Amino acid sequence: MIRRLAIGATALACLATAALPAAAITHGHPDGSRHPAVGALVADQAYSDGTWTYCSGTLIAADIFLTAAHCGDQGERVRVTFASAYQDGDTIYTGTFHADPAYSQKQSNPHDIAVVVLEQPVGDIAPAQLPAAGSLSTLKHGQSFTSVGFGAYEVTRGKGGHHYLYNDVRMATKGSLDAVNPSWLRLSMNPATGDGGTCYGDSGGPNFLGDSDIIAATTITGDAICRATNVDYRLDTASARSFLAAYVTLP
Repeated sequence: MIRRLAIGATALACLATAALPAAAITHGHPDGSRHPAVGALVADQAYSDGTWTYCSGTLIAADIFLTAAHCGDQGERVRVTFASAYQDGDTIYTGTFHADPAYSQKQSNPHDIAVVVLEQPVGDIAPAQLPAAGSLSTLKHGQSFTSVGFGAYEVTRGKGGHHYLYNDVRMATKGSLDAVNPSWLRLSMNPATGDGGTCYGDSGGPNFLGDSDIIAATTITGDAICRATNVDYRLDTASARSFLAAYVTLP
């Protein structure tokens, strides 16, 4: 789900968490220059709060930007930024959105993966790395991950319910592995245990294995108030690799 939709509006509620797609980094810190390959999709006009970004993603080749299928429409022309704190007028790359043709809301495997083929290659940013086939299947409970994205940095509660705060800044945080499923990694983002995680606006963004530059999985969904579980689409599966092979050379 794109970040500005209201809680309960639509999307992947059929997932086991009965949650809405996630979109922001919570209990994190500004990423600065640590993950320059992580960027965001930029709206054509500012939202009511003056912010611009609506989904996250990662450069995986000079002209290929990885994100989530639910972040756009097939063949749509979109805009991408890699600025760590986006402001209107910063460098923008344009490209065409290509989703997995099998994208659906099927819990077992929604094929919620997409790329943006950029019109101009990005020459000054090293692409992030993809995982080897099947390499995530034997990960141990508690394995550390680094989640990065441009989504909401804080969730507050006030009149009218919960409110999600955005600033178009690339943020990062640490979470830990709860479970490995055939298509998913489920990460704890419970602040009570010292974990941070994702929220609205981080959809499509990377969850790096430990402190490495290997993207294990992309952010897809989580609990509605961004405090429990970060549910991420594995990139080492035959399904994900089949889609990606049309755009990049796989490890």
